[in-house]
Amino acid sequence: MSNFTQKAIKETFLKLLEEKPLNQITVKMIVEECGINRNSFYYHYRDLPDLIEEIVMENADRIIKEYASIDSIEIALNAAVDFASQNRRAVLHIYHSVNRDIFERYLWKVCYHAVARCGETVLRDKPIKPEDKKLIDEFYCCECFGVAIHWMNENMPDDIHAKITRFCKLHHGMTEEMIRRSAEE
Repeated sequence: MSNFTQKAIKETFLKLLEEKPLNQITVKMIVEECGINRNSFYYHYRDLPDLIEEIVMENADRIIKEYASIDSIEIALNAAVDFASQNRRAVLHIYHSVNRDIFERYLWKVCYHAVARCGETVLRDKPIKPEDKKLIDEFYCCECFGVAIHWMNENMPDDIHAKITRFCKLHHGMTEEMIRRSAEE
């Protein structure tokens, strides 16, 4: 029964979030729509931010499992924006709310995972110092995160995948140059 109730709460919340901004959604609205009492909500979640955090982190974990190995920065960037694209209105409502930090933590987690998996694949067996690998991972994570945040600040226009493809084309060879410089020193 507990999993059923949690699932109903999450689905109802996401449905409401597609319809209205976060600051217009209350626990009362969720429980009335679900047909449960307030105590059932509070048994599972402390408050709405707790519910939001669970939903976005579950999705981050799902994406991490789905993209267990990544061999290009393009795939990493697309992985970071796909969930948001599929849940555009809900994500924008969270992003433009006081709970924006929850979504940013989710996005950072997905970006870091995607970049780290990509780095493991691309940098495997390359003559690179561990501290340089870490710097390269951090650089690309910031890059992915920045692209996604900029896209969200522009209200998520539909052309993000084309921009990612073009960016990666322009970016091509940069990692190889970093590897070469690391090996030289």
